Amino acid sequence: MPEFDYKKELAKVPHEPGVYRYFDATGEVIYVGKAKDLKNRVSSYFTNSKQHDRKTLRLVSQIRKLEFTIVHTEFDALLLENQLIKRYQPKFNILLRDDKTYPFVCVTDEPFPRVITTRRIDRKQGTFYGPFANLKPMYTVLDMFSQLFTIRTCNYNLTRENIEAGKFKVCLEYHIGNCKGPCEGKQPESDYDKDIEQVHHILKGNLKPAQEYFKSRMVEAANELAFEQAQKQKEKMDVLQRFQSKSTVVNPKIADADVFSIASDETAAYVNFMKVVNGTIVQAQTVEVKKKLDETDPDLLAMMIVEFRSQYGSQAKEIITNIQPDVDLQVEVTIPQIGDKKKLLEMSLKNVLYFRRERQERAAAEATANASKKDRVLIRLKQDLQLKTLPNRIECFDNSNIQGTNPVSAMVCFIGGKPANKEYRHFSIKTVVGPNDFASMYEVVTRRYTRVLEEQTDMPDLIVIDGGKGQLSAACDALKALNLYGKVPIIGIAKRLEEIYFPEDNLPLYIDKKSESLKLIQRIRDEAHRFAITYHRDKRSRNSLISELENVEGIGKKTAAKLLKHFKGVSKIREASFDEVSDVVGKDRANKLKVYFDTIENS
Repeated sequence: MPEFDYKKELAKVPHEPGVYRYFDATGEVIYVGKAKDLKNRVSSYFTNSKQHDRKTLRLVSQIRKLEFTIVHTEFDALLLENQLIKRYQPKFNILLRDDKTYPFVCVTDEPFPRVITTRRIDRKQGTFYGPFANLKPMYTVLDMFSQLFTIRTCNYNLTRENIEAGKFKVCLEYHIGNCKGPCEGKQPESDYDKDIEQVHHILKGNLKPAQEYFKSRMVEAANELAFEQAQKQKEKMDVLQRFQSKSTVVNPKIADADVFSIASDETAAYVNFMKVVNGTIVQAQTVEVKKKLDETDPDLLAMMIVEFRSQYGSQAKEIITNIQPDVDLQVEVTIPQIGDKKKLLEMSLKNVLYFRRERQERAAAEATANASKKDRVLIRLKQDLQLKTLPNRIECFDNSNIQGTNPVSAMVCFIGGKPANKEYRHFSIKTVVGPNDFASMYEVVTRRYTRVLEEQTDMPDLIVIDGGKGQLSAACDALKALNLYGKVPIIGIAKRLEEIYFPEDNLPLYIDKKSESLKLIQRIRDEAHRFAITYHRDKRSRNSLISELENVEGIGKKTAAKLLKHFKGVSKIREASFDEVSDVVGKDRANKLKVYFDTIENS
């Protein structure tokens, strides 16, 4: 994708409300934003670069394409922005996801509806209530339904035709009084639907119709002298009353409202939402929103108001909040200063501030725990080895050869007690003939730190040599030649008894076998051994292939290596056409290779 000519693109952008989308070089949407004035907002990314933070500058550097959509109002832009963020999940936006994590209560749309819980939203299935961020209130409501109503729990398709055909039989739920047997036609659908109607009222947070429903049935039963039945209705009214008394009740004059409060720090915003219906808080949730581009609180609050109202299906005509959103939300927004609404807002703020403090303390504790564990090990290692500084960067060397063939060495690096894979290095031994661990160690240590000195890269805080006094002595001689001896601590670790050797000290140090510092040294040593063995196997395999090709007259090491580099294997050379091989090594050698492979196949 060509470089982004922002001046040319800005000329196309109008002074209208809308949504803009930025794309990177791969064509992926990396940011979605809304604006009251598209031209002014988009221009600000490219003309006010000195005012941008590091993350915004990174976003601008990746923009290769711009698209925009004009809408009628800024509120329409906010709604569209919400949808597009969910669709594209751009990496520079705070991430809004359709809430499929929390469960919903669904009253199914079928004959003799069921009341079920689900995490999948399919509006064709029925009417959904939720989501329930806290499961306890949801199960409390469901338990209350089992006490108040006789709602079926079976999955039968209770159409009139199926019931009349006698397809179903009542189950245990009928015999213990939890169901009235609609599957056998023992309960009229109209009678069942009256209970379902009350279920809808309660799930909407409106308890008054249900209370009137049971009261009328109690009076009706009492008038008919059915006192036992009247008592049952009275008990159901008591169940509703107990449920209401456990709910958080606010002033009934605050009929329907959504309460939002926001508090933030440098990295995240914390938003509390409370849904008030008929003077009762029926839903509450607090979330953490990670900042991506240093978004403002009013901007984040507007986004989260749209998100929560969408999730909870809220149509409340009043929003109570602690700051003014930066968008006209087309509902009444109140920032109360006194009275019951102020108390309600303070309750929300108390929740959001507690949530923020809890998250900050948890993050600090985790950071401290991680740091302390790492530092504890390194501090213990510093003490055990009597080092002057904390061994934050440790480099370890190991040699590998089998029966004296293909000698190689490897160096691994641990930073902060963890592998730094990008710092690992392989060495093919160049100056040593045959198996000579001491000379090989001298060569690789010399090569490694000659390069470090030339490139002025980081010097280790500790060098570990996999081996005993001999290998350690060779490594020390290499450091002396480079004038580094005594400037960088160096130790050797012998495999048999896990002894630690120091330069010019015949007596080894034995660290407690359970010590975290010894385990770290062993882990580094084992990683160096693994890395060296892997390289040795690769090289041995390659050399064996070169040796096989050298059986062909006229093919030497250089030609064999050239063939393997091009074809990636002997089998590929065998399968290649004569012309393909001749293009690499010439017709004469290609012919000799063909004769060689034909002879092998026919033998």
